[in-house]
Amino acid sequence: MCTTQEDIGYDFEDDSKDKTKTFKPNPNIDGGWAWMIVLSSFLVHILIMGSQMALGILNMEWLEEFSQSRGLTAWVSSLSMGITLIVGPFIGLFINTCGCRKTAIIGGILNTLGWVLSAYASNVHYLFITFGVTAGVGSGMVYLPAVVMVGQYFQKRRALAQGLSTTGTGFGTFLMTVLLKYLCKEFGWRNAMFIQGAVSLNLCVCGALMRPLSSKKDANEKGVERNNSEDYHAKALFHSAKPIKSNGVLHEEQEEKEGPANDKVLDNVQAMECKGKSRRGKNLYALCILKRVSQLTVTIKKGFGTWYSSYFGAASLFTNRVFVAFVFWALFAYSSFVIPFIHLPEIVKQYNLSTQNDVFPLTSIIAIVHIFGKVILGIISDLPCISTWNVFLIANFTLVICILILPLMHTYIGLAMVCALIGFSSGYFSLMPVVTEDLVGIEHLANAYGIIICANGISALLGPPFAGWIYDITQKYDFSFYICGLLYMVGIIILLIQPCIQKKPSKDQPTDNTKV
Repeated sequence: MCTTQEDIGYDFEDDSKDKTKTFKPNPNIDGGWAWMIVLSSFLVHILIMGSQMALGILNMEWLEEFSQSRGLTAWVSSLSMGITLIVGPFIGLFINTCGCRKTAIIGGILNTLGWVLSAYASNVHYLFITFGVTAGVGSGMVYLPAVVMVGQYFQKRRALAQGLSTTGTGFGTFLMTVLLKYLCKEFGWRNAMFIQGAVSLNLCVCGALMRPLSSKKDANEKGVERNNSEDYHAKALFHSAKPIKSNGVLHEEQEEKEGPANDKVLDNVQAMECKGKSRRGKNLYALCILKRVSQLTVTIKKGFGTWYSSYFGAASLFTNRVFVAFVFWALFAYSSFVIPFIHLPEIVKQYNLSTQNDVFPLTSIIAIVHIFGKVILGIISDLPCISTWNVFLIANFTLVICILILPLMHTYIGLAMVCALIGFSSGYFSLMPVVTEDLVGIEHLANAYGIIICANGISALLGPPFAGWIYDITQKYDFSFYICGLLYMVGIIILLIQPCIQKKPSKDQPTDNTKV
């Protein structure tokens, strides 16, 4: 979606006295409807990310129902989570063409369809298509607009707004886990998926709340266009009625002489005029359709041009070396966050800590502190004397150190402290859209963040199997943390090096606004 300076928060008003244009901030920036956008994004994270984090409940039901291997069954949830993020670059095309609101509504319908069709699954491979692909693509079509819209509506408090909206993932994990457990117990997993599909229809409501941020100038132009259209239709009706009046009004002398013959002539004239009027109406309707089609064609062409130039044109995002380093970092970041959720239960069992872990699970510590981490890091980043880029890097360094030292902890207290640090430092996820916007600008946010979450999706899709493959070779969980942690460290070091060697960008290149 092409965004001009007016779209991101400023209106121009004509002064009738001095004929000059005044600069007025949009009241919805950092306030007003902006908080409804945060609410919409918060609900999207609950319904999409929360549901995906709770898929372990359904995974157990699928194992019992279809009697397939754990590896094959696990691909259903992995596909859904991975595709949600991987389709990001293609969703950017939809946003450029249709806008965030329409894209999110269509995605909500597609996500609901995936849940409902999965209720009739006869085997695991059926779930690959209905849940993994269909629901995954639908989730992606809602998730990216939810992030982009928050970035468009906030300037001063971007990090806080993104932090508040993304806390929906943590709340959703608890809510959806409880909901799916209850539904599966009371109604069975098939009816549970059907009901969850009905709940997912609320994504369409969230999409409807994503009102485009437009200026008064746009509203005035639409009003003028509407008035011109109404005048045109009024003139057309006037000219249609004028012949009827001129032919229908006859002199009294002719009426007296001709009598009934005049009535027949009048009826014929009126019939002909009615046919002419209906013909004109059809022509007007055809012209309206032609106008709509031409406008849609221009919009699609313009949106595709913007999307194509962002990836392959002279102003391609990949000409920004810091952004390329950011993409490389994203390929390793997400898997390092997911791996503790996968291997912690086995580590607890290996060190005979199951009793303490049952009282307060370590994964729950990560999830709870993760919520506070997003909000607190967002508040810190919005301080005028603090660089968002520096907060982002410090949080990443803290997380990678925790990943590397976690296998060295053999007590519950030690593991709990490291897990708390993992949860807090991983709150940098709320800063990712802010850092991306600083790197490429608001006009490229949809396409750029689509690439970032695509890299995260590849990491989420391939990271857990890679960690499992390492365990099969070494028969130890430690090496999974060490290898993934070292790869993660390489990505962070590249992020540190690139700003130092980044040259001044060319005029066509997306500017790097990051404070280093």
